[in-house]
Formats: sequence, structure tokens, C-alpha cells
Amino acid sequence: MSVRVRFLGTGDAFGSGGRLQAAIHLEARSMRLLLDCGASTLIGAARWGVEMDDVDAIVLTHFHGDHFGGLPFVVLDAQFGQRERPLLVAGPPGVRERVVSAMEALYPGSSATRQRFETRFIELAERRPTSVGSATVTALPAAHSPNASPTSVRVELDGRTIAYSGDTDWSDALIELADGADLFVCECYSFEKEIPFHLRYRTLEAHLGRLGCRRLLLTHLGPEMLERAAEVAVELASDGMELVVE
Repeated sequence: MSVRVRFLGTGDAFGSGGRLQAAIHLEARSMRLLLDCGASTLIGAARWGVEMDDVDAIVLTHFHGDHFGGLPFVVLDAQFGQRERPLLVAGPPGVRERVVSAMEALYPGSSATRQRFETRFIELAERRPTSVGSATVTALPAAHSPNASPTSVRVELDGRTIAYSGDTDWSDALIELADGADLFVCECYSFEKEIPFHLRYRTLEAHLGRLGCRRLLLTHLGPEMLERAAEVAVELASDGMELVVE
């Protein structure tokens, strides 16, 4: 079986290059799943024809706004729309509390509003394979801001494995994350400038031979990466990009 991947956002938190924030749509025969849900997710979904009411689950890597800040809008949009079936939201421990807090900050009282559909929260414990609908999701440690509860995730879906770094600097956990993956989507914020808690291309380049994935795509691209894209020997993701993992 195959998984169709559509990038709804491949930029940083600040709209560098006009790119949208992190969101990756996975479509398989058994379910549709979203990896991260940045604040611009509904814009990306509308722009590239992804029907959010058809999304079965949203998997969050960490609690920074450009990775989960779109969730309150997705939930409210579904409430005002036609959704009636449950929405699964999986993420690091404390995911329910973080999402409720975000909803209350943006739309006070919204988390207590009676909904036509149920939002079910699933906590992803580190290195413990967890069922999220028909997918199996395994969270691995990420070298990012500790206050955001950072993780990377491996998603096994319909016989394919898609690995996603979330936000992270280099650590050997990325080797474990990428090993055997059909697709590894890895953040690469800068080219050679050192940015705390983020991966730069020069560092990644030195470790490429250690990544045992079938295909590697770089995302979460900051201004320096975009300016020097012609010097990068690895495939770069772009907003709206679609591919099929077979």
C-alpha cells in the first residue's frame, strides 16, 4: 500500500520566504493524519485542497505555536462545520492541558463549548509504540527547547514508515529515527549559522551517511537556508509539494 504526503507548510515560525508553518498531511487507505498543526494550517489546507473534516488524527511533535497553534482554529472550524466523528489528537504528555490552554487564550470559553464531535487526546510516551487510529506512532527524544516538550515521531501507516524530526538540533536519536524509514522529513533551519535548538545543514551534511532512510526531505527552512538552497545537496520540501510513498 502507499501513503500520499502533502506538505501544507514547510517554513519557520516567521513566514520566511512566504512559507506557511509546519503541517504535513498523510493520506492512506485506512486513515488521514496530520503531522503538526501550525497556525497557518487551515490556509494551507484550503490552498491545496485538503478537507480538514476528513482528517482522522493530528500528531503534535511539541508545543510551540508554529507546530500546534493551528489546532484551536481547526477544532472551532470543525465545530461550526459538519464534523460529527471523533478527532484524535496525539502529542507529548500534557497534550490535553496544552491544547485547552491554547484554546482558552485565543477564544475564552471555547474549550467548554458543547461540540457535536469528540476530541480524544492520546499521550505519546517516549519510545512506546502507540496506536493512533490505524497508525502506530513512536515518539523519540528531540534536542529542542525543553519547555516545549519536544519529540520526533515515527509513523507506521499501511505498511509504510514516515519519520519526522519536528524541531531539533543534531543528536544520535535522529539516526534511530531515520533507520529503515521510507521517508524521513527533517528540519533544517539554517545553512551554517548556529541557532540554538535547531539543525543546520552543515551539521546534517556531516552525518548524512549515518541516516538509513530511503528518502530524505528537509523542512522548517529559515532565511539562510532559502538563500543558499542552490548549495544544498539534499531535496528540499516546499509548500504544496505532494509525493507518494510506496
